[in-house]
Amino acid sequence: MSTKTLPGRGDTNKQSTAGPEPSADRRRFALRGTARGRQGRAAWVLAAPFLALFAVFMLLPVVWSLLMSLTDTQSADLRTPLNVSFVGFDNYVRLFQDDQFFTALRNTAVFVLVALPLTLAAGLAAAVALDRGIRRFRAVFRVGFYLPVITSIVAVAVVWKTLLEPRSGLVNTVLGWFGIDGPTWLADTRFALPVMIVMAIWRNLGTVMIIMLAGLQSVPQSLMEAAELDGAGPWQRFWRVTFPLLRPALLLTAVTTGIGYLQFFDEPFVMTGGGPLDSTLSATLYAYNQFGNGNYEMASAASYVIFVLIVALTVLQFRVLRDKD
Repeated sequence: MSTKTLPGRGDTNKQSTAGPEPSADRRRFALRGTARGRQGRAAWVLAAPFLALFAVFMLLPVVWSLLMSLTDTQSADLRTPLNVSFVGFDNYVRLFQDDQFFTALRNTAVFVLVALPLTLAAGLAAAVALDRGIRRFRAVFRVGFYLPVITSIVAVAVVWKTLLEPRSGLVNTVLGWFGIDGPTWLADTRFALPVMIVMAIWRNLGTVMIIMLAGLQSVPQSLMEAAELDGAGPWQRFWRVTFPLLRPALLLTAVTTGIGYLQFFDEPFVMTGGGPLDSTLSATLYAYNQFGNGNYEMASAASYVIFVLIVALTVLQFRVLRDKD
């Protein structure tokens, strides 16, 4: 016969005043939460300087630029921002009615569409050559290809401008040895933009080559040997085994290089100033010129158009080159 011990009056009073004692799991959970809270506060304290600098020098200018692209800053005193009138998308309408902006967009599009695939193809070819063919002086070639990347763009532009000097430049001097009268290059609307495309390919080849070379060296040798045993030739092994495994490296270089080319600015700014006849005027140089002329709202609107183009190109590259496996 089982017996039950009923709580007495004294036990009831004790339970009602002291309450139920927390279990061991609950105490561990509370201690863990306290430790996690201390870690969280310490992390925010450590990240606070960076967040403050990011907010002041990055986030605030971006938001301010967006507001300026939607306002009329010409008829108001910027020292009293509350008097600036909101005009909606009128600045964007004015921007797309400007023929010079369309010229800048066309030059930028030509630059990206021509230079980007050529840069990727040249970088991949150089990486394959270093990985398979040129083994003896691999380090020398790596440094040689990568040296333009770490050189200042201003120094590179000045050197190229000197080489392409119509009368005393090395290029026209060499062409003269073969009886060819060289053009004026940067002063000729037919050659100015192609020259900058070639210079951009030469300068960015090293970055693409290094990333592609790392991707090539990560391909398992067993897969190549298995493909060779199955009778696959060199081209089939590259196209069906190596190239699919290079998709992540190809996507990385395509996105980063494409973003850099859409911000095409340094070369025309240093070498031609956007000329001759706006043949090398890029979208970013157009925005810079508008800012220099005091058209802050037009410069901001042009900057956000470039931002949208960068996002669109990046999304397109992710859709085309993403690894479906």
